[in-house]
Amino acid sequence: MHDDLDHSISEDARSMIEFQSPGRFQIGNPAAQPALQQEWQAAPFTLGVSTTVQAFDDMGEARKHALALIEQVRRSLSIYTPDLEPWLYNHSCIQKACSQFLRAHPRNRLRILVGDSSRAVKEGHRLVTLSRRLTSSLHIRRTHQDYQLQTSAFLVVDGCGMLIRPNADQFSGQALYRDPGRARQQLRLFDAAWDRSLPDPDMRSFLL
Repeated sequence: MHDDLDHSISEDARSMIEFQSPGRFQIGNPAAQPALQQEWQAAPFTLGVSTTVQAFDDMGEARKHALALIEQVRRSLSIYTPDLEPWLYNHSCIQKACSQFLRAHPRNRLRILVGDSSRAVKEGHRLVTLSRRLTSSLHIRRTHQDYQLQTSAFLVVDGCGMLIRPNADQFSGQALYRDPGRARQQLRLFDAAWDRSLPDPDMRSFLL
């Protein structure tokens, strides 16, 4: 009697769970490893040698010049940016070039002045990550609201070369590989803003 009841229940259970397969499907699991970023090609100009002003007006050219300048820096690199511009600085090529520069000599320095780092901290950024590893040589600070350097974005390399975009919300700008007069003038503006910059609370929360 008991066996007949068990057999009846198991038959009923099987009939309840039978279904028709809709066919094959794939489960959207993430890849085991993140896809590698495409390598950037540095612009073919030499810091301290190329004197022609290189104008650019698209994202690809801006990246090439930024990478070329950062790969050739030997002493100091200063970056002024509204939000650490992920399209320009959050790339493995830039991170590698910065890391090699900072590790090449204990006196080498990278300073970054940022208007708002909250997006970079929230979404992740390679230079923010690098700043955790190289705390004595890579410094990120927030600009003081009373000392904003207009609407531009730029980097200055060794007081000799620079990349500047007059409007930070546009790709167009100029790269200079040998113009110490203009580069030092821009660097003086950066230094004045740096001296009045503030510790970034978003960065502190990231480091914690």
